[in-house]
Amino acid sequence: MAATPLAACDRGDAEGSDCPAAARANTVSGYCVPRWVSLKHDEVYGRKGPGKDYPAVWVYRARGLPVQIVAETAEWRRVCDPFGGATWINRSMVAGRRTVLALGSAPLDLQNTPKADAPHTGLMAARALANLDRCENGWCKVKVAGLVGWAPSDHFWGVAPAAQCR
Repeated sequence: MAATPLAACDRGDAEGSDCPAAARANTVSGYCVPRWVSLKHDEVYGRKGPGKDYPAVWVYRARGLPVQIVAETAEWRRVCDPFGGATWINRSMVAGRRTVLALGSAPLDLQNTPKADAPHTGLMAARALANLDRCENGWCKVKVAGLVGWAPSDHFWGVAPAAQCR
């Protein structure tokens, strides 16, 4: 089965790995905007604007949290977070590694193939983070706590193709 794009410029690999040349030419970083990345550190300050002179409005304390870059300058990235916020963070605070956050309040069933009737491989805790392997046909394959499995893509934050905030 061929993988279907998660967004115009991102399939779930490292940051912007399949971004078309025309899109790369129009961005500061050379990667697509919007695009998904994850937080690189345990503590990341989200600021009101693109610079250290702007006040911090949020402190993210979740290494690996998926965020979506929706704007950028040479040193700063405007990101959407799973909580509905939009802040500016320094480019050194993000990693190209793709992760997802399980949505909902109940554990998420992971299956061994991307089919609703497939055998279960385990449960992913609600609001847990997982490494994203790939998505195809509305399903995403994730790796979490030694488990590998598939779940419908709409059960995750971190894979929507459209910008998640402004």
